[in-house]
Amino acid sequence: MAQYQPLASGDEIELAVVDGDVEELSLTSEDLSNLRRVADDIPWAAYLIAVIELAERFSYYGSTVVFVNFIQQPLPPGSRTGAPLDIEDQAGALGLGQRASTGVTTFNTFWVYLTPLLGAYISDAHWGRYKTICVAVGIALVGHILLVYSALPSTLENPKYAFVVFICAIVIMGTGTGAFKSNISPLVAEQYTRTTPFVRTLKTGERVLVDPDMTIAKIYMYFYLFINVGSFTGQIGMTYAEKLVGFWLAFSLPTVVFLLCPLILYVGRNRYTTTPPIGSSMLLTSLRAFAYAARGRWSINPMITFKNFSEPDFWDRVKPSEVRGRRPVWMTFDDAWVEELKRGYGACAVFAFFPLWWLSYGQMGNNLTSQAATMQTHGLPNDIISNIDPIALVILIPLCDKVLYPALGPRRTTPLKRMALGFAVAAASMAWAMFVQHVIYARSPCGHSASECTGARVAPVSVWWQTGAYLLVAASEILASVTGLEYAFSNAPPGMRSIVTALFQSTSALGSVVAGAFIALASDPLLVWNYGVMGAIAALTGLAFWRVFRDKDAEDERAVSGEPRVDDNPTSPR
Repeated sequence: MAQYQPLASGDEIELAVVDGDVEELSLTSEDLSNLRRVADDIPWAAYLIAVIELAERFSYYGSTVVFVNFIQQPLPPGSRTGAPLDIEDQAGALGLGQRASTGVTTFNTFWVYLTPLLGAYISDAHWGRYKTICVAVGIALVGHILLVYSALPSTLENPKYAFVVFICAIVIMGTGTGAFKSNISPLVAEQYTRTTPFVRTLKTGERVLVDPDMTIAKIYMYFYLFINVGSFTGQIGMTYAEKLVGFWLAFSLPTVVFLLCPLILYVGRNRYTTTPPIGSSMLLTSLRAFAYAARGRWSINPMITFKNFSEPDFWDRVKPSEVRGRRPVWMTFDDAWVEELKRGYGACAVFAFFPLWWLSYGQMGNNLTSQAATMQTHGLPNDIISNIDPIALVILIPLCDKVLYPALGPRRTTPLKRMALGFAVAAASMAWAMFVQHVIYARSPCGHSASECTGARVAPVSVWWQTGAYLLVAASEILASVTGLEYAFSNAPPGMRSIVTALFQSTSALGSVVAGAFIALASDPLLVWNYGVMGAIAALTGLAFWRVFRDKDAEDERAVSGEPRVDDNPTSPR
């Protein structure tokens, strides 16, 4: 949260005129309490970066949306490309079954969200964000090319060989994608450089408080909108390419679109605002500072350790002004830097709950797609239904920005409140999926072996019953995932934004590891239990999350109102 000192009585008001609007760069206490808060305009450089992300997400999701069918379903009779001759049949290639497809797609998610840590370290310590992104794009391109090769008709003639090439492709592509992910998110928000609120008098005469925190939240919401425009256009196009032509086309078209990434990176190379790397020594110093602060606070009881680490004075002992006697040679920073580090580590504590949120989100990429294959799809590819999620996001994000969040106000939409609600909505999504699965088992000719009934023998249940689950997942994404990216950027020290963002993204990798424990539930006749367990975990985790962070949320509410935080340090940089 941005903090600032109100204007004292008698101080002069500093004015500026921007695009016809008068801006007051100094604030009074009445301004902080009474003026309507609004977000600033998004810089054009941020939109340019968002287009790069759109092209990358088109390529990634356009490719991965057909992974389940590529792995799980066998080659249709008479097909060499994976496309069925009968439109009612499913596309397929390797025929390894649902558990194999769930295992491989779970590994892919794990890998794509683990590799951001490597990309973040290289960026923050050595190369900077722009160079790291360029190299990551080159690595991912190699993976895309291998993916195309794995799906060629000549390659599919030997399924075992095709599978080996496919695994190599997703490992290489995931390495590049991960390094890209951890750097593109902070880069887009860095294009907005204002850090303190100001009063703007609009042409209508209304005075409003322009809030940088709200602007960062707005940037991430529309960044996520661009992500999902790329996602659903890629997914819709490639599901039809898979079904009508074959997997080689479904992997080739995303590769072509991906070539826009290096082109736009080059065109905008002199337009981006970037943060220089801080060097590996400062990253090591941040770890040393944590270890110094944690001395004597560890316990074999994890709850006691957590309580000790949460004490308000945890970071005081590492502040140079508090050190008595000779300081360690690595303690070359000041108290303000410790305050920045404190916020960054605090954000990581918030992220510790997210692996269990990703359990519910991950159902969309595998089990819900497989569920659709057991329902009446009315001639649509079963893996096209998941596009309800990105379409819903494209609609819901502007509604949240323009209607819902302004109506509720900043006090009711603090980041921690949004994230806690995101867990609850994820639980509701899984409850919906559980009900649909129950209906499928009740009506399928194959009973609790519904996946064995294909073609005309699927359960007489319309696939559009899945709509509720996808809409709820989309709402949960806005509340949890988008807010998580915003929270990572806003609370990270400027030189460590890629690393803190990567730590948030790596919670998805941890979620994939946890999901591995539930693979046994990911097939008939246990799928009702699968969705029920995921929903219960999301609900209980959300309750625990709110219990732990409700006091911190109260501090955020005070900050929004212009009141000082309980732990505010007047020398801390803002």
